[in-house]
Amino acid sequence: MTKPTTTATPALRAHSPEVSAARARRWGAFYYAEQVLRVMKGYGWTIVMYGVGQPVAYLFAMGVGLATLVEANGAGAFGGVSYLTFIAPALLISAAVMTAANEFTFPVMDGFKWRRVYYGPHASPLTPEQIAGGQVIAVTVRFLLQSALYFAVVALFGAAPGTWAWVSILVATLAGLSFGLPLMSYAATIRNDRGQFAMVMRFIVMPLFLFSGTFFPLDTLPLGVRWIGWISPIWHGTELGRVVSYGYEEEPWLTIVHLVFLLGLPAAGWVLSKRQFAKRMAS
Repeated sequence: MTKPTTTATPALRAHSPEVSAARARRWGAFYYAEQVLRVMKGYGWTIVMYGVGQPVAYLFAMGVGLATLVEANGAGAFGGVSYLTFIAPALLISAAVMTAANEFTFPVMDGFKWRRVYYGPHASPLTPEQIAGGQVIAVTVRFLLQSALYFAVVALFGAAPGTWAWVSILVATLAGLSFGLPLMSYAATIRNDRGQFAMVMRFIVMPLFLFSGTFFPLDTLPLGVRWIGWISPIWHGTELGRVVSYGYEEEPWLTIVHLVFLLGLPAAGWVLSKRQFAKRMAS
């Protein structure tokens, strides 16, 4: 009886230190992003439920419950669309910004202070800028996933009638980065937690959520608080989201302002974050 032929499995060999270092220098940001995403995987169901449960609760409460009262007393006040269609882009954008307020604060503090998880990768060829970039890449992936789930629920409610409504997923991601990257640069400066992040949530995030034209047009507010919307990523993202979701009519120059704001703020935040990460890890 002939013996079956067997093919020897080649031994696995690790890359040389030089090759590993070269790859880390080139792809380090993506390596660190993979690590952050693996950590997120541990609470992946929380992300999924947040992306599905929150829009269902908000849209049902605001779009079905409150909408009956609003539309009965203010028909036509929302540009010819239902109240549900009006608030849906705002809720999508707000969810991304609130996620940014969490992902770019406590994890950054954890990286520098509590568990010092940034310093292990920094002992390798990864640079502080790559570590910061990996954090941003991973959170951006979460924004995209969460916003896509949120949008799917919005579409099921019939609140995204426009052909280009899906672009609001990208708008929400951009709005999250517009708020999150400047916040990340600030979080990287904090050496001791004295409730700074709680203050950010209470005195910055909540006012932006309430006074950014989320539940009613911004021009219905008095000038004394209307300026909050003008400087808010939520308002700029919401207005742009309404344009792509159902063809909200606004001046073309204002749409350009929204785009410039949502592109310029994260760019400035990224520059500051890189500088602060490098400064913090050098000390």
